[in-house]
Amino acid sequence: MAMKIRLARGGSKKRPYYRVVAADSRSPRDGRYVEKLGTYSPLLPKDSEERVKLDMERVQYWLGQGATPTERVSRFLEAAGVVEKQERSNPKKGAPGKKAVERAEEKAAKAAAPAKEAPAEEAPAEEEAAE
Repeated sequence: MAMKIRLARGGSKKRPYYRVVAADSRSPRDGRYVEKLGTYSPLLPKDSEERVKLDMERVQYWLGQGATPTERVSRFLEAAGVVEKQERSNPKKGAPGKKAVERAEEKAAKAAAPAKEAPAEEAPAEEEAAE
């Protein structure tokens, strides 16, 4: 049985509340779980102690049994000092989106177009001044 330590959502609409649970990876997100390991309340301030509560002894047990934490739970465990901090790679994070690239190309095209037209506009003005 492939075990995961993950979040199970509870609470009402727009008022999320999560249980940190050890569950079979094949069971639904909010479905059956083996053991409740803690809670996470994202609406509380980030510096609040009540925001993330974990039973570290049980978390250590499940990690020893081969359970793999999800990305978010892994961040909680890193903050608690249970797991070493992992290097995350997101190469597309700094890259601009499609619309931003299109706007930049349009801006570059507009900047290049007046530069070509400017000498043509100046030439008639110089001829008028010469007459």
